[in-house]
Amino acid sequence: MKVLGFDIGGTKCACVLAEFDKEDISFLYRKEVKTLPEPQTTLQSLISEAMIWIEKEQIDVNTLKTGISCGGPLDEDSGLIINPPNLRGWENFPICDFIQDKISLKIKPKLKNDANACCLAEWRFGAGVGCHNMIFLTFGTGLGAGLLLNGNIYNGTTGTAGEVGHIRMSETGPYAYGKYGSMEGFCSGAGIRNLAIEIGKQQIASGKGVSYAKDEKELNEITTQKLAQLAEEGDEDAKMIFRISGEYFGKGLAILVDIINPQVIVAGGVYARCHKFIDDSMWEHLKREALPMAIAKCKVVPSKLGEKIGDYGAVISALY
Repeated sequence: MKVLGFDIGGTKCACVLAEFDKEDISFLYRKEVKTLPEPQTTLQSLISEAMIWIEKEQIDVNTLKTGISCGGPLDEDSGLIINPPNLRGWENFPICDFIQDKISLKIKPKLKNDANACCLAEWRFGAGVGCHNMIFLTFGTGLGAGLLLNGNIYNGTTGTAGEVGHIRMSETGPYAYGKYGSMEGFCSGAGIRNLAIEIGKQQIASGKGVSYAKDEKELNEITTQKLAQLAEEGDEDAKMIFRISGEYFGKGLAILVDIINPQVIVAGGVYARCHKFIDDSMWEHLKREALPMAIAKCKVVPSKLGEKIGDYGAVISALY
């Protein structure tokens, strides 16, 4: 069975066409574009490419299933993107109706919170195979959680369960998800960058400076990717930023472990790529804060699906 998937992210969006056979997902085609403030413009280039694939593969649009994975908050039932903090300009956008109309699909696309979609993907094909209770954390541009409880995704009363990035970890700290010191402010790609800028400004003002930027101009151009590269090269200030992120990540995970009592926590994005710089401080604070009995039975691992996790999540959104 061929399935069309759209992965909507704060930095980039992608469209994939895949073959699903219950045992695995094989990707046939993929196109990626930069996320723009105008959803129609962003999606149109993906849709145009998808229609070429559909024609090439001679797919019947009357039977084609389509999934959309996107950061929340969402209204999954109506197919509406409500107001994700990292998708400015996409507020109250009826993405399912838009895609259905443009491709002339008979079956309405299914919209799913990206953390839930990726949680299902890791559960079926990745690091969570065989688990009944697991948490998936996006740790990408933002921070959201997919909660698999007793083998089922938990959405909550309003569909906003798992928005752990909104939890305030400190009265001060990087601004993200509508508040200073949120978990997303410390534990996301955008958050780590902002943390590096905030600490850099303090150090430059005190006359100490930081090794990853010689002045404020260079500081404002820093990226999380550059920090990771510098940390890999042994830069102590860059590694310090990841240690601080790990401290708050560990404290946040302790809250989740005590409440959810999962078998495994799977994290993608920045954590999957940079966990060796995060793990020591994360585990130090996680073990200090969480119930010993609960943490003894819980693993924290990077996404097994790696950079393809978003593609898997988009496809699996069509199937659950």
